[in-house]
Amino acid sequence: MSAKSSDSDPRPAPPAVRGAVVWPSLLIVLALTVAFAAGLHAPAWAQYLPFAASLVLFGLPHGAVDHLVPSRFSGRKADGRGILAVVLLYIFLSGLCLILWFVAPAIAFALFICVTVFHWGAGELHAALFFGPDGLGGLGPTGRVFLVLLRGGIPMLVPLLFFPDAYEGVAADAAGLFGPGAAPSWAFGPAFRLAAGAALSVVALVLVSRAVRDGVARRAVFPPLALETLLLFAFFAVVPPILAVGLYFTIWHAPRHIARLVLLDPGASTDFLAGRPGRAVSRFAKDAAPLTGLALALLAGLYFAVPRAAQDPGSLLALYLVLVSALTLPHASLVAYMDLRQGVWKRSLPPAGAGHGPVT
Repeated sequence: MSAKSSDSDPRPAPPAVRGAVVWPSLLIVLALTVAFAAGLHAPAWAQYLPFAASLVLFGLPHGAVDHLVPSRFSGRKADGRGILAVVLLYIFLSGLCLILWFVAPAIAFALFICVTVFHWGAGELHAALFFGPDGLGGLGPTGRVFLVLLRGGIPMLVPLLFFPDAYEGVAADAAGLFGPGAAPSWAFGPAFRLAAGAALSVVALVLVSRAVRDGVARRAVFPPLALETLLLFAFFAVVPPILAVGLYFTIWHAPRHIARLVLLDPGASTDFLAGRPGRAVSRFAKDAAPLTGLALALLAGLYFAVPRAAQDPGSLLALYLVLVSALTLPHASLVAYMDLRQGVWKRSLPPAGAGHGPVT
């Protein structure tokens, strides 16, 4: 299947994506939510395992084919100009982010949270199309902004509401890599948490009112999106935050983005839609391997460059988050470009042959 043919008929994609990507992550999140709500406790060391796995499994690799995105949209083989543009984007934005960590680590951590809210929310916005080619039909641009804020805000703000001490510990570990100063304590106090919870509630209420007003609430896509949102809220409210965020990154956000990228690759999309997801993922892994290795080398370099890096789990996770923050800024920028090309922010899907690339 070529990129052009996928553009002209995006409808076959959602069932394949739901079966191979969406439903497995939903079932895992549901099972863990029920288990932890029933009293399950995870040992401290086990809570770091999803982040450790994400070094090579889905998490870090999901952004390692960004350099191929321009050529995938053009329908041509990778060309030097497109790759160079992406490389320069990464060097510039990642470099600025790393400088900020060394100069003002608390501000860098806050920026990381804000960028992650936008990026994860944008990923959820596009993933709504996995429930059908009209998954966002009728929801206007303002409603989509609130959907991004809500779905991106849940993984970042709900742990702050229910696990403030653990949240502050991660922030202190990250800022502490660069000096004795930690994140300001007021950001984890009752007043700020109350304000964050109120803001998230307002976003949810506005989004629901928009969905009702625009007629989205009467569409078949609304119940699964609403149930997903409620499930994610419950998941982050009961599962310890390091474990919850690591799992979300590894089994939810990254696989959905990988599915999106697979459907931009003519060969991989043919395998995926023909019921051969293993072959499609294998093709993706081959494309992602070189830059995943480069990112791991950069992580090792950061260990020696950061003034106060240590070998305890908290410090190692903090170091990994610094790397992820530096990579997320250019990655989120490129995904925003994908959203524009694929018409994700348009009121309805691009017409067949419009040249926007596949929407799913």
